Formats: sequence, structure tokens, C-alpha cells
Amino acid sequence: MSKRKSSSVSENASKRAKPVQEEEEEDENVADGDEDDPLLSAQVCTVTVIDAGIVESITLKNFMCHSLLGPFTFGSNVNFVVGNNGSGKSAVLTALIVALGGNAQATNRGSSLKGFVKEGESSADVSITLRNIGRDAYKPEVYGPAIIVDLRITRDGLRTYKLRNKSGQLVSTKKEELMSILDNFNIQVNNPVSVLTQEMSKYFLHSKGEGDKYKFFMKATQLEQMREDFVYIKTTKHVTEDKVGQNTECLKDLKRKYLEKEDRYKSLASLDEMHTKLEELQKQMAWALVRSLSLIFPSQFGISNPFYPFPYVPVTAGLNKVDEAEKKYKQIQEQLEGITQQVQELQPKCAELKAEAQKRNSLLKSSEKQGTKKKLNVCLSVKLASNIIKFLPPPVFRREHGVVQRSIEANRRNLQTMESSRSNRLRRFGDHMPALLTAIDDAHRRGQFKHKPRGPLGYLISLKDPELALAIEVCLKGQLLAFTCDNHEDERVLQGLMTKMFPGGRRPTIITSQFLPQVHDTRKKAVNHPEYPSVLQALEIEDPVVANCLIDQRGIESILLIKNRTEARRVMQGRNPPRNCTQAFSKEGDQIFNNRSYTAEQTRANYLSGDVEEEIRHLQREMENQDAQANRFQQHMRRLDEDLKQNEGLLRRAHIEQKTTKVTILPITQIDGLFHPVVQTSVSKATEICPERLEVRRTARSLDSEINRLKVKISTQKQQQGNREEVVRQYHEALESYKNLAQQMKNLNSFIKSLDSVMNQRLQVYAELRRFLSARCKYYFDSMLAQRGYTGSMTFDHKNETLSITVQPGQGNKADLSDMRSLSGGERSFSTVCFVLSLWAITEAPFRCLDEFDVYMDMVNRRISMDMMLKVAAGQRYRQFIFLTPQSMSTLPESKIIRILRLKDPDRSQNNAQRNQDEDQ
Repeated sequence: MSKRKSSSVSENASKRAKPVQEEEEEDENVADGDEDDPLLSAQVCTVTVIDAGIVESITLKNFMCHSLLGPFTFGSNVNFVVGNNGSGKSAVLTALIVALGGNAQATNRGSSLKGFVKEGESSADVSITLRNIGRDAYKPEVYGPAIIVDLRITRDGLRTYKLRNKSGQLVSTKKEELMSILDNFNIQVNNPVSVLTQEMSKYFLHSKGEGDKYKFFMKATQLEQMREDFVYIKTTKHVTEDKVGQNTECLKDLKRKYLEKEDRYKSLASLDEMHTKLEELQKQMAWALVRSLSLIFPSQFGISNPFYPFPYVPVTAGLNKVDEAEKKYKQIQEQLEGITQQVQELQPKCAELKAEAQKRNSLLKSSEKQGTKKKLNVCLSVKLASNIIKFLPPPVFRREHGVVQRSIEANRRNLQTMESSRSNRLRRFGDHMPALLTAIDDAHRRGQFKHKPRGPLGYLISLKDPELALAIEVCLKGQLLAFTCDNHEDERVLQGLMTKMFPGGRRPTIITSQFLPQVHDTRKKAVNHPEYPSVLQALEIEDPVVANCLIDQRGIESILLIKNRTEARRVMQGRNPPRNCTQAFSKEGDQIFNNRSYTAEQTRANYLSGDVEEEIRHLQREMENQDAQANRFQQHMRRLDEDLKQNEGLLRRAHIEQKTTKVTILPITQIDGLFHPVVQTSVSKATEICPERLEVRRTARSLDSEINRLKVKISTQKQQQGNREEVVRQYHEALESYKNLAQQMKNLNSFIKSLDSVMNQRLQVYAELRRFLSARCKYYFDSMLAQRGYTGSMTFDHKNETLSITVQPGQGNKADLSDMRSLSGGERSFSTVCFVLSLWAITEAPFRCLDEFDVYMDMVNRRISMDMMLKVAAGQRYRQFIFLTPQSMSTLPESKIIRILRLKDPDRSQNNAQRNQDEDQ
């Protein structure tokens, strides 16, 4: 067999890459020339050549210890890069890996990119041209038939890309674009089947461990990546489930607040209805008064009084009785003045009653001048006494007294907790906490936990500024009492301990997340304000686990603390809110977003306040005030009970006097014969209030009583509700918050349900795919061994993750199969090549690279392995193969599909330091 001619690097270095058209013509002629080739005739590919993604050329400048290598022009099928050690073979392979997105560790030539820059140079450059034709071409209208990837590595280890089209015009500088290109071509430089370096071959293939071979199979088929994705998805699912559990309690709180705000909001509508009803009653009252006067002055309306059949009756007796009633009325009024003073202190409505009484007195005096004293006086006494009694509701004070008593009891418990926390701060977080932490320590010593849980989280943090205690406490809320676990097994153990410690009460929340030794790097997503700290910056946290938990759960790196609430609103709701800031808290605990704010319901810090003695003194003062308030309530209640009894007696006597002073008084108009001014004034005022005359059947007294009750109800409701606009705003905010979280919870539950279904399907497909790929790998491995007359077997144990390979050279089935460790170096290398080729047959990639595949082989095994690889290459004309070897390859057959790149020998005149550096790299 004739020897193949080869060209040296010095020749290739002066030539430009061969045009794509010439490569295509060369490929089209290969089939005709290969029909007589005995090595290739068995597997000549008859499919259409699809060569998108293969490497057309590569050039290296100041890379590793080489000033310039290339440009190397590769063929579209089989390429041999031949050269002695130090000539640059490994540099070419390393540059290929790094330029196509691989990391430094994948090259096994250095731990960081800056190590690839030649000593004394500021940067290294790599340029790779990828073919971009065929149906798998990437954006051919933009890049054309080729994509040029230019990589520059600086001395500092920075990597920058420039992606150019065939003409060299810049298209993009983003690594994301490169990743899209690699995904489109299915280029996987970190996959050992695509690019197999010497170190990777020694680690996986020449290792004696069955687990290493299984890992190689999993990595090569990308089953390992699929499994890692499944594990990540499962972890994400557990984290999502934990968040759903935590948000369930939060949703209950939001619903409770929303319902409270809804009640206040609905009461606004009832308030509007009451105002409408009040206006209607006032209209009826106006015409009811006119009707009452019409009974006194019937001739004013051109009618006779049906209740008075006599035209004239004496008035003197009636007037005398009226005078007596007036005197009694004045006595009652004097007695009620003291009660009225108390009522003014308790109910603002009494001021309106006093004004009304004065108005009626003025009317009475006017009536006296006209000689029209009538029974209205006694009615007024009765009505005033009734209203005063009505505005003294003991049940209201009893309820308020009960609220004060409950508050006193709560403060007494808090005081006991504070006093016990003088010696043990942990008791602030609950009486059961010391016992729970002791149980956790005992369980950890017994080995029940893989990692000791942390908590309560509020106990493990401290404040840099005590003034921010309330703000941080309101911000963290339930997280202060929460615990965190590294894994779900530890979580179950901790739940068991909590069940014993909190048998009937509410247990602290457990957050499950992997413990990390370092605090998260939050520089890209954290807020960094020149004047105000974030919650993360305001806390002293010694344990990275605690810091990471609060970062993950609450985002404390993105929350600002601004003491002044006005300044906080200005900063957050201005035109340019701080970057990466989600919200802010004032020292009063107000929560401010960029479009809304919430007032804190809590007024003092319960867990994070530093001065225990001051908190105790504050609680003691508050309890003293509450005791005094309770005593005042009791005194008020006693006085009100006494006043109530007295007023009831006065009311009964007033009713009796009213009955005894009912006299028949003829209308004055029948005595003097005039249209009277009292009637005219009443009609005029009634017309102003309600232009249309109403037929009212109810008495003025009945209407007046209902009007007064309605006014009191409106006043009370207004005091309870506060500002109308604020009530509406708080209702809509509470509704929005509740609906948003409810929708999030619904979406998360739906996501978890869908994820379970998808994961079950994917895991079934994954298991089926793994079984299918294992069977195909076995088949191709047996076929490869048979070409040498070997027999062997591959046994996959997916449960224990091992791959056992046994090979028997010669003898066939007559001899026992032997483990690869018992084979000679050449036989083991041949078996390894068979294993790699079987993986090639079941995986997809546009090109394959093997570095010194024939190491440890003798001439016979090398020739057989070479023939096998050439046959595989001939059967896969749409793929590119790059083999790196120190052998001369002078015995290769003459074929147009084979191209040899022969590198120059290294310059031996270099100093030893330079060579040592090359060896280290």
C-alpha cells in the first residue's frame, strides 16, 4: 500500500483556508475514489453530506508557549494532527475547547484562562472558522457559509468574543450568541465523546474502577446532564412546596386583613344609605311640624279644627298649668345639666343636643311673648331626657372595659417573658424555645441530623442600629421564629421534635435549603444606596446559613431602611427609585413600595429590641396606665348606672306631667282672625327643605327620635371608620394583595401538579432511553471486538452505577472472559478504542477529537484500531474526525477523505525555564 503524502506546518501556514466550494468538490469525488478501497468499501456513506458545524480552520497567537500556530485548514472528514511532543498538538486541542465555550478545567492544561497567555504577552488570540452550510446552518442570511469565532484572553483572565460572518464583518460580541450557535450545531466540547483529552482518557477509560466507566458512559450520552436536571427540578419543586406552605399562613393573614378592610369598606355604603335616609326623615320632619301647627292654626289652611268643636274656650286655666309645667321643666333641666356635662365628655353628640335645646328654648320664649305657651314644653322635657338616657349606653363601656382587661393580661404575660429573658434572651421567642434547642443539640449529638438545624433565625441575628429594631422586625415577620434545615430528612426529624414541644400550639416554620459555607454573592442584585442601608447591611449575621436563608426567603439585600417615613416615600416613589430596591421600611415599621405604602400595626419591637430593662419599664408603665384606665371605667360605670336610674325616674315623672298638662287651647287665629306668622315661617322652611309637600302620617316626635338615633349612629360609624379615602385605599390594597398572593398560590400549586406529571413522564422516558442506549452500546462494542476476533461483554448496573467490561482475545467462546485489568497494554488500549467507537455510534456531534488514541498500542493493535476508525469515518461522511498522535502515520492508505497536518518539531534552543513552563501548562 502506497504511503500518503503530507504537508508540513510551514507550508500550511502560508496558505489561506481552502474555499468551501473546493471542499465540496473534493467531497463529491471521494465516493468514486473510495469504491476500490478495501478499508472503506464496507461502510461508504450514501446519505447526503450534512457538514454544518465542522471546523474549517484554526489559528493561534500567543497561546500557551506558541507565538503563532496556523492557520490550520481541516478536511471535512478525517484529519490527523501529527507532531512530536512540544510541537503544539495539545495547544490546538486546548484552543479548540476554550474558544468554543469550554472552561479551563475541561482542558486539563490549567486552572484558569490567564494561564493560556504566553509569558511576556498581554493577551492570547484564537480564531476558529465553523462551516455554516446545509439544512442545519445557523442564520445563513446573516453569517453566510461560514462563522468565524474570534476569542481574546487577557492577562487578567478575561475572555471576550467576536463573531463574524464569512467576509469578516462583525455580527455579535455576546457569549449568548455563541451558545446559540453551539446549541444549533450540537457542539459539546465538554463531552468526552466529542473531545477526549489524554487526562480524560486516563481518568475514565484507563481507570480500573467500574464506576468511572459508568460515569464516562453517562457523561458521553448526556444522561448525566439529564439526571442532574431532574435532581435540580426535584429540588426546585421541594423549595416551591416549602414556599407554598409558608405562604399558606401568610394568605390566611392577608385574607383576614382583607375581610376586615372589606367590612369597613361595606360600612361606607351603609353610611351613604344612612345619610340618604336622614335626608328623607328631615324632609318628613319639616312637613310633620307644619302638620302639627295646622292643628293649632287650622284657619291658616282654610279649614276648621275637627278636634275642637267649640269656637271659644277659656285659655287662662291652660296657661296656668303650662306655667307649672314650665317650672318643673326648669327643675328637670337644672338636674340634667350635671349629667349633660358628663355626656359631653363621653359622646360628642351631646353638643348637638344642647344646641337643639337652646334652639327650642328660644322658640319657647318667642311663644311666650305671643301668649302661645303650649304643651310642647313638657314634650321637650321628655324628649331631652329620653335622648340623654339614650346616649349613655353601659354595654359599650363594658365592652371597652373588657378590651382593657384583655390588654392588661397580654401585657402581664409579655412582662413575665421579658423578665425571664433577663437571664436567657432565647425566651423572648417563646417559653418552649430553650427546651427545643436543647432537644436539637441532643438529637445532633446522637447523629439524627446530617447538619444541625439553625434557629430561631431572629435569635441568630443582631442589629447594628437599635433604632431600626421595629422596621427590621416588621420586615422579617414570621422568619424571626423560623428554623432552617439542610435537607428534607433533617426537616422531618425537626418536625418530630417540634410536635413534642408544641403539642397543641402553632409550630415555628421550617425552611429547607442546602447549607452553603459562604454567603451568596449578591452584588449584582443588591441595592446599594449611598445614604441608607439595606436590611442585609444593617444586620450582624455570623452564620452564612442564616444570611443565605434570609436572602433567599425575604430578599433582605434588596430592601432599604429609611428612618424618616416622609423621606422613605420621597426616595421610593420619586421619579428615579433606587436600582434593585423592591421596597423600604421606616423606623416606625411603615412599608413603602414605589406605588403604594402600608402602615404598621405593630408599635414596638418584641424580639429584636436590645434594652430589656427599658422594655420592662415600658410594659410596667403601660400596665399602670391600663390599671388606672380600668379604674376610671369602673367609676364611670357606677356613675352611669346611678344616673340611668335617676333619669328613668325623671322620665316617668315627665310623662305623668305631660298627661296632666294636656289642655284644649283654641287657635289664636280664631281669636284674632289673622293669617299667623309662625305658620308662615314653618311652611317657608319646610318648602326650602323639601319643595314638594309631603303627606306625613308619623308624628314630629317620632321622626325627631329616629333622626337623633340615626345621627348618633352616623357619628359613631364615622369615628370608627376614619378618613373615607383612606378606607377605600386600604380596602383596594388589601384586596389586590390578597388576590395576587392567592393567584400566585394557585399558579404554584398548578405548577407543582404539572411538574409532578411531567417529571413522572420524563423519568419513564429517561429510564427507557438509558436502557435503549445501553443495549445499543453493547451491540456496537461486540461488533467492534469481533473485527479482531475478540469476544467480550458489557454489564450495566444502573442501580449501583457500575459498568463492567470483560474481554477475551482470541479463543472466542472457548475461553473464559477476563476483566480488562488482566489484558496487556495494547489489548486494553484496543478494547478502549472499541468502547469509544461504540459510544460514537450512539451519540451525535458534528466533529470528534481524540488525543493520542494509540498510546500503549503495539503496531498490530494500532493498525487494527486505525482501520476500524477509518471505517467508522467512511460510514459517517457527514462528521469530522480529528486525531492527534505523535506517530508519523506514514502507513495510512491513500484517500481523498484523509488530511494530515504535520507540525514542526519544537525549537530545542529554548531555555529550560520555557520548556518547564510548557510542561506545567
